[in-house]
Formats: sequence, structure tokens, C-alpha cells
Amino acid sequence: MSAVRRRLIAAGALAALAANMAFAGAEAASTATWQAWQHLPGVFDLAGPRPDGTVVAAAAGRLYQIAPDGRSSPFADGPQGYRGTTDGAEAYIALSPGLAGSGCRFASGDLFVLDLGPVPGVIRVSPDGHATAFASVPAAKTLSGIVFDTGGRFGHRLLVAGPGTGGDGMLVAAIDCRGGVTTVGHGLPGFEGGFAIAPAGFGAHAGELVVPDELSGRILGITPSGQAVELAASGVEHGGDIGVESAGVVPLSGGVLLSDRGTPGNPHPGTDSVLRIEQPALAAAGVAPGDVLIASEGGAVTVDLRCAASCSVRTVASGPTAAHGEGHLLGLGPAPTAASTPAATSTQPGGRGPLIRGIAALVAGLIVFIGTRRLRARARRQRAAG
Repeated sequence: MSAVRRRLIAAGALAALAANMAFAGAEAASTATWQAWQHLPGVFDLAGPRPDGTVVAAAAGRLYQIAPDGRSSPFADGPQGYRGTTDGAEAYIALSPGLAGSGCRFASGDLFVLDLGPVPGVIRVSPDGHATAFASVPAAKTLSGIVFDTGGRFGHRLLVAGPGTGGDGMLVAAIDCRGGVTTVGHGLPGFEGGFAIAPAGFGAHAGELVVPDELSGRILGITPSGQAVELAASGVEHGGDIGVESAGVVPLSGGVLLSDRGTPGNPHPGTDSVLRIEQPALAAAGVAPGDVLIASEGGAVTVDLRCAASCSVRTVASGPTAAHGEGHLLGLGPAPTAASTPAATSTQPGGRGPLIRGIAALVAGLIVFIGTRRLRARARRQRAAG
């Protein structure tokens, strides 16, 4: 290899180093911290918010409403109300935003609760606190996740998941507004917890069911045809009661909430609190509306998932070491729409990715240009001297 060629290669390596240093600097956004907002014994899931900003919480077999100022009150606790078990079962919840499909509409404000009885299913709780059986899912042994299909790729139905009775992995079922149940997929990898629907800015994955797999640490997308695809490895410590558990879409405005369930004797015993991160802290950590946040069960370590041509994750927040995250990660503001969701193509914070990439490319180009000019001038001098 000639001396000139070696120097050109060295110049290219230097350019790549400069670009990498620019990207490394871009990653240095501040990390947000989950803060205890309200104490609620046994809290394990959240749903909402309602139009008035009220959030519904599931805690120790009961339902509660939490007002925007943090005051909590029992919900659906009358004679025809809801009573779950107090044995630690995680009957996750989802609040209807009023979706139409299958020739009918889910009424806005109805709450749907997983029924973990001998024949698993879903219970509907009306806004006035009246609870009734809504649907049964006999093909599942139990149910371990629930979310509304706000994107429409699953027909604007209610999606539930759990291990199938056949023992061949997870089952995902879609429930229409009349209570009709259709199996979407079966034999899927294990997952449970707070699910989310990927927003419009997620490229080919927009509208997929996003599920965290705490045992492997993977973040999966379930397609409308029932296939599981790996969106990204979370990079978070994984395993039972440790790995990724909760998913939620970042709203256009407002903060996010997460349940921190008290779990005595666990390495992450929890604080029996609703945790919160305000919108300015999210922005400072480089989180943008339309991103999907995934929080771990152990310590509420939180990553920011973005997908376009490909998907990437970046750690953006953590909670107290004792935190025991459960259920949905809930956005407090309006959800992004197709027009407002950013087509996130970068993991750079605060929307500065394109600018930083441009600066890095400019620096790298200048280095290569100057180095090449110098090497060519030296080569001409050597030929003239020879």
C-alpha cells in the first residue's frame, strides 16, 4: 500500500471519529427521574385520562379516580360496582376513547377490566360505576394485557392477550364493541404488562401492538396478521420482576404516569405510589411527542423507542431503585395524530438530530477535503523532486 493511500485511509478514519464524537455529544441529554406523585396502596395500573383530566387507577382489587390535582376517590364501589381480588392478581384496565367499528361504537368513558376468573374475559364498568360482564376469552388460560386499538389496523377493537390453553405460547384476541371475540394470533413469544399501539410516525410499524417482554428484554410488535416482530432490544436488565413491563405513547403536551406497586420481599419492593415525569423533564431528556416509552419493572428504568426505517432505543429516565413498575405507562395530554406525530428517524434529543448530523457531516467532509488536498500536494512535490 502506498504512503498516499495510507494517509487517505487515515484521513477517512479521522473523519469517522469526528462524526462519532459529534453523535456521542448529542446523546448527552439529561436523564429524567420518576417522582412520587400520589400514594395509593396496591396501585398496579392506570387508564385515561378522561376529558376532565381524571385518571382511573386499579389498586388492590378496587378502582379509584385521581383528579388532576392528585385527589383520589373510590370509583365503582357501589352495590353494582366492581370488586376484584386482593391476592395480587393484575387485572389491568383500559378506558374507551369512543372508537367505532364493526357497525357499533365503544362508548366513550367506559372502563374495561380484565376478568381473571376460571374463564378469562373482560368486564365493562360504565362511567356511573355499574359493572357488567362484557366478553369471555375461553381460548386463553388467563389474560395479562389489554389496550384499545386507537390506530385502526385491528379494526378499532379492544385487544387482550394471555397464554393460550393449548400451551403453545401467547394468544392475542380482538374484541369488538358488541363483545365478539376473534383470535388475532397465537403461539407468540411471552409478554405481559402495559401495552401500547404504535403511533402514526412509526413507519411500517405504525398501528402495531407494542408489547414488552420482561424475560428477554425485547420490545415486540404484533402485526394485524398475528405475527411477532422484534422492534428493538431494550438494553435494560431483563428477567422476571425486573425487565421491561410498561409501554405508553408520549402525548402532545403533559407529563406521564406509572404505577409503582408495593411488593414486599421483592428486590424492588415498590412504594405504593403513582410516579410522574413532567413534560419539561421529558423534553430535556430528548423525548418527543409520538415516541413510545417503555419502563422496566425493576427500578422503572425507561427507554425511548423510535421507529421509522428502523427502530432504536435510548435510556431517558429511571426511578428510585426500590420502584416496582407495573401496568400501562400513561400519557396525561392529548395523543398525537397522524399529522402531528413526528416521523422520528433519530435517537438525538430534543429534535436536534438533523442539525447535529448535518454539523457532523460538514466537519467530516472538511477533514477529508483538507486532508486529501494536502496529500495530493505532497504527492506532486514528491514526483517533481523525483
